Amino acid sequence: MKKLKFGIPKGSLQKATINLFEKSGWKINVNGRSYFPDINDEEIECAICRAQEMSRYVETGTLDAGLTGRDWIEENESDVVMVDDLVYSKVSQKPARWVLAVPAGSKIERLEDLKGKKIATELVNFTKKFFKEKNVDVKVEFSWGATEAKAVSGLADAIVEVTETGSTIRAHGLKIIYDLMQTNTQLIANRDSYKDSWKKAKIGQIILLLKGALRAENMVALKMNLPQEKVKDVIGILPSLNAPTVAGLYNSDWVSVETVVDSRVVRDLIPRLMDAGAQGIIEYSLNKVI
Repeated sequence: MKKLKFGIPKGSLQKATINLFEKSGWKINVNGRSYFPDINDEEIECAICRAQEMSRYVETGTLDAGLTGRDWIEENESDVVMVDDLVYSKVSQKPARWVLAVPAGSKIERLEDLKGKKIATELVNFTKKFFKEKNVDVKVEFSWGATEAKAVSGLADAIVEVTETGSTIRAHGLKIIYDLMQTNTQLIANRDSYKDSWKKAKIGQIILLLKGALRAENMVALKMNLPQEKVKDVIGILPSLNAPTVAGLYNSDWVSVETVVDSRVVRDLIPRLMDAGAQGIIEYSLNKVI
């Protein structure tokens, strides 16, 4: 039996990835400290590794495919197929940013002001390449963590760090002076593996269901009953993925209306539906919207 070797990112993305796979129909069971979790699909073998290293393992063929950030693909200069992008954040749905930040009181305002200065970051190769292309001579050193503190304490003149909103950067007494890169989660594949028709189809199946689960995170289904004469009024205020489903109730002049809507509009929508004549409104969550 053919198998697809798939990489699950260790660390901050691990729990979100496993939860997303479960919504998509795959249950991944991590056994203690094992780096090879069980999955309820005989056609997939899972391995857990750091997102920072994922693209290297996929490039060499140790893994057929996996999930990692666009930033680490750039950092490793990995030759992989970037099959599709996935956004994990249920709240923001925005890519993260790698930014250049300096202490709030620093006189450094532009990239050119960093000439001869020291920058701390985990994204060393990308940062070196970036400043070389800008023709600004800087010293870039690897940071093992607590990167913000290095600028505040004077161990570095500036940092390159990842952020979503910038609030953590500002909370550490820093100011952002430049955005270097936007990044989000990518499903990547080994080039030879992706030429294999079976593996390509299996990767396609995973993408289809993962994206369906992601789409469903911000959507709910609404079902309600209403008199036939109120249908046009209710349909007129319903935002819908497609046209709502309207079905007659048995032996009655009432109908049932069912639709899928963005979860963020529900709190304002339900009172309007009731005013328009809807009754027995039911809201329920969705696992996938495809």
